[in-house]
Amino acid sequence: MPSHDPVIQRAAPVEHRVDALQAVLDERGMKATEAVDELSHLAEDVWVPRNGARVVAKAWVDPAFRERLLAEGRAAVAELGLAMPKHHRHLVVLENTATVQNVICCTQCSCTAFTLIGLPPDWYKDLEYRARVVRESRTVLREMGLDLPPEVEIRVWDTTADTRYMVLPMQPAETIGWPEEKLADIVTRDAMIGVAHL
Repeated sequence: MPSHDPVIQRAAPVEHRVDALQAVLDERGMKATEAVDELSHLAEDVWVPRNGARVVAKAWVDPAFRERLLAEGRAAVAELGLAMPKHHRHLVVLENTATVQNVICCTQCSCTAFTLIGLPPDWYKDLEYRARVVRESRTVLREMGLDLPPEVEIRVWDTTADTRYMVLPMQPAETIGWPEEKLADIVTRDAMIGVAHL
C-alpha cells in the first residue's frame, strides 16, 4: 500500500545557506567574501579585550588620564589610538569602588564597546542574563562567581543606540607600582563588563 505521508523538506545547514548566499553576492560583484574576511580579522585580531585592558592600566597609573577617561571616555581612548564606530557616540566609563559595583548589559540585544572589550561573550547575549541581571543582579553575580557583601551597591547600566559602557575595575592593592604593561595583563573582559573582580 503506498504511503500518503507528505514529503518533509529539510533545510540545509545554516553554514551551507550562508556559503550559498555569499557565493551569489560575490557573483554579483558585491565582494561578500572580502567583507567576511575583513570582519573576521577585526573580530579576532583588532577588537580584543587587550585594548580595554590597556585603557584600564593607563587609568590606574595616570590620574590625569583617569579623570579624562571618566569625563569623556571616547576622547580619552582615542589618545591611546583606539577607535570606536561612529554610532558609538558616547563611551561612559564606570568606576568601581569598594562600595559600588557597576555592571553593564544590553537588554535589547548584545551591544558592547566591542572595539575595546572584544565581542560579547555568549552568556552576555543570553536572554536569561539580559533579563535577570537587571532584576536580580546580586543573585546573577553570585551565580557567576562574584559574591558581593550586602553593603556593596550594584548599579546596572543598559546600553543604548549611541552609548556604550565600560567598567573601570578596582586595582588590586598588591599591584600598586606595577608597570602599565604588566597591569594590562591582569585585566579581564569580565571585569570590564563588571561581573568579576581582579
